[in-house]
Amino acid sequence: MTEEINQTLPEAYTAIQEATKQSGFTMASDMLTCSLLRTLAGTKPSGAFLELGTGTGLSTAWILDGMDKEARLISIDNEPKFLEIAHKYLNTDNRLNLIAADGGEWIESNKQLQFDYIFADTWHGKYLLLDEVLSMLKKGGLYIIDDMLPQPNWPEGHAKKAQHLIGYLESKEDLFLTKQVWATGIIVATKR
Repeated sequence: MTEEINQTLPEAYTAIQEATKQSGFTMASDMLTCSLLRTLAGTKPSGAFLELGTGTGLSTAWILDGMDKEARLISIDNEPKFLEIAHKYLNTDNRLNLIAADGGEWIESNKQLQFDYIFADTWHGKYLLLDEVLSMLKKGGLYIIDDMLPQPNWPEGHAKKAQHLIGYLESKEDLFLTKQVWATGIIVATKR
């Protein structure tokens, strides 16, 4: 089986991808991960979605593409330069609320919110404030992270952090967990 994706791209994807290259942003989610994000988004009709780490909006475009008309997505990033790209190409979608904020501060201020789907693509919600974010996940909700396999842009010592995170998630008795040795290394968990 090949890892190529032969399917329709989200409408804004190509424009966002080009703007991403021009911006110098190097942490964008790969297409395999994005395809899975879209597929999983389709399992949560009328769902409440949270993306921590918008970046330039590449993964955001795929999540939106999988959501139905009643679903809502909050996507947060603290880098205005990159968030502006997402805003430029995705702003017309009324299901999306792009927020420029520090992830940690936003999580601390919004702990009462509950989500059916959380894609944690930044430190907050993955390596920082993990328990707080998991408490925002509804029963049956999906928690998704990527970059769990070694990446060329990882700083020294990051592999140990990733291993610790995986071990911690495996120890959580309220989660069903699947670790995928595919794409950049994806973990999908659901709260039971």
